[in-house]
Amino acid sequence: MTKEKIILGIDPGTQLLGFGVIRVSGKKPEYMDMGVLDLRKEADAYTKLRAIYDCISEVCKSYHPTELAIESPFYGKNAQVVLKLGRAQGAAIIAALEYGVESVTEYAPRKAKEAIVGNGAASKEQVQLMLEKTLGVKLESKHLDATDALAIALCHHYQTVNPLVSVKGKAGWEQFVKENPGRIK
Repeated sequence: MTKEKIILGIDPGTQLLGFGVIRVSGKKPEYMDMGVLDLRKEADAYTKLRAIYDCISEVCKSYHPTELAIESPFYGKNAQVVLKLGRAQGAAIIAALEYGVESVTEYAPRKAKEAIVGNGAASKEQVQLMLEKTLGVKLESKHLDATDALAIALCHHYQTVNPLVSVKGKAGWEQFVKENPGRIK
C-alpha cells in the first residue's frame, strides 16, 4: 500500500505569496486548500519575511505536509528582485522544514506549467482551467498566485509518480533500469 503524501506547493513572492496543498493517496491527487498571503501593504522587507514564515508555519500546522514543492527564483532584469525572491523562498522553506516536511524540491515556473498544461508558456488562466479539470474543483480567478502554487504541488506529484523522471531531473530508460533492476525481465 502506498503511503499517503501531502504536498505543499509555494509560489514565493514579496508582494503576493501563493500556497496550495494537495493530498495524494495512491496516485490520485486531491485538492485540500490554497490561498494567497498579500504583503503589498507591508513596507518593511524583514516584516514581510516574518509574515511568510508565520503563514507557512500555520499552513504546516493545519495540513502536516510531508513534501514541499517550491518555485525557484528565475533570473530577471533586476538582480535585486531575484535576491528578494530568494529570501522569501528561504523563509518559506525554513518554516516547512521546522514543521516536519521530509523533502524540498524546486521547480522552474515553466516546468510546472508544462507539467499541468503541456506548454511552459501557458497563461495563469490556462493553468487554472487545467487544475480545475484535473482536481475536480472550481477555483476563483482572484487566486492566480495560489493556483500557480497548486500547479507546483501537482507538478511535483507528477514528477514523483513518473518512472522515467526522477525528482532530481534524471530521465530515460537507462536511469529507470538502473534504479529498478527487479522490474526488468
